[in-house]
Amino acid sequence: MTKVAIVYHSGYGHTAKLAEAIAEGVTRGGAEVSLLKADDLTKPDEGPWDVLQEADAIIFGSPTYMGTATAVFQQFAEASSKIWFNQLWKDKLAAGFTISASASGDKAETLSRLATLASQHSMLWITPAVAKGYHAKGDDYDSAENRNGFYLGVGAFAPSDSAPEEFPHEPELETGRKLGERVAKAATRWMKGA
Repeated sequence: MTKVAIVYHSGYGHTAKLAEAIAEGVTRGGAEVSLLKADDLTKPDEGPWDVLQEADAIIFGSPTYMGTATAVFQQFAEASSKIWFNQLWKDKLAAGFTISASASGDKAETLSRLATLASQHSMLWITPAVAKGYHAKGDDYDSAENRNGFYLGVGAFAPSDSAPEEFPHEPELETGRKLGERVAKAATRWMKGA
């Protein structure tokens, strides 16, 4: 069975909620999924690195803090340098997601950071392929998938004074599910051709 790992950091629970939705999408796409916290992967010789090694695809996630991925996520990225040195993730599929307290909030910078990490590892980046966005005529902003138009990965919104039970909204969670499903199906096709 195709295996997809999701490795993420969540400061207040919003990113974890989005990671869980993406995991639902991976399952919907017919793959086995493992949710891993970046907090458990900050040292190169400790943590569930074997799960990442066995995965056919890895989806990276971090909130956007001060215009980029969090320090905890960056510790994970730096801890992966031994893997990078031996190119052990080469040709695995990769994707990413982020969330911040504003509609934009420099999320594109974080998604770019996640894609760069994948590129450093010689991985192949998968986008969400949810192109709808928001249109003033006939759309309700609160129900539009990919409503803020992030195409490199999933970019969700959670006001800083909100609880994870309130945000992200269902359309953004569904955008995440679609990313997970797409990664799972792409990984299955990729592995059949290997």
